[in-house]
Amino acid sequence: MLELPKSTELNKRIPKQKFYENLQISPALRKCFVEQIHSIIWKNKIAPATINLAAGSYVDEIQVFCIRLNSDALDESVLKQIDRDIPYHILFILEFNGKVQAWIGYKEEAESGASSFKVNRYYHTDWIKPEEQFLKLDGLDMDAVYENLVRQIAGDMLGSDNAETLHISYERSVQREKLLKQIASLEKKAWNEKQPRRKVMILQELSDLKAQLKEVSRSGQPSD
Repeated sequence: MLELPKSTELNKRIPKQKFYENLQISPALRKCFVEQIHSIIWKNKIAPATINLAAGSYVDEIQVFCIRLNSDALDESVLKQIDRDIPYHILFILEFNGKVQAWIGYKEEAESGASSFKVNRYYHTDWIKPEEQFLKLDGLDMDAVYENLVRQIAGDMLGSDNAETLHISYERSVQREKLLKQIASLEKKAWNEKQPRRKVMILQELSDLKAQLKEVSRSGQPSD
């Protein structure tokens, strides 16, 4: 899925208990760690010290964690817990039944300080065979490499306009998802509405929302 130079390799096994022992986590989350995860390997460290990349302004290192699963599903709360415990950006590679899936969180600086980050949401690929290489390190510094990994994994969800910042792409995708939900709700409402006058009002509102969606989607396309 992602070829990295040997200089980045660590291959250290991390006991999964480290993420829930002596921590105030819910019984449900503890159960997810115990039942869903077979093992966790700290596979690589992508950093200026391990690869020929310049330091970033907010991304110091990208850790690559390989998580071997007991089934093809992992509760997202597990990744959130690991992200809370590890003060770096993380690329997760999930493994199950001979296939792999990449996950990465879109992180932004938390209000508590520049060294603290919060995950706004996770993006992931489909399950593929390990030999199907498609992720690549793209960028001259750590910030650019991280942002390009997010875009590669998110795919169409973030659009294809690399000229805009990742933050703008993310905000636009959130707005697009919100509009799609509103449109779906109004379409259902219009279908069930019996009063002609009320139905016309709903259809007009629906038309306005679709115009907004078209504009939001257009803004994420690269210019000619």
